[in-house]
Amino acid sequence: MKVRLRYFASVRESVGRGAEERDTAASTLSGLRRELVALGAPYAEALATGRAVRMALDQVMADEGTALREGCEVAFFPPVTGG
Repeated sequence: MKVRLRYFASVRESVGRGAEERDTAASTLSGLRRELVALGAPYAEALATGRAVRMALDQVMADEGTALREGCEVAFFPPVTGG
C-alpha cells in the first residue's frame, strides 16, 4: 500500500527531508518503522528501536500497534518539538 510519510524536527534533520511517499508491506506503524530502519542510514539513525520517536496516523497520536490504511499519512517526530 502507498503511504505518505512526514518527518518533523530532529527526525526531519536526520532523514534529510520533510515528507515522502512510499509503498509498504507493513500493516502497522511498528512494521513501517522497522521497514524504514532496514533501509539503513539515515532512516536507521533517526528511527532506530529504542530511540524516542512519537508517531501519528492521519494527525492523531498513535501507538506502534496502530494499523495502516491505504493512503494514510504517518508522521514521525521527537517527543518534544518547538513551533
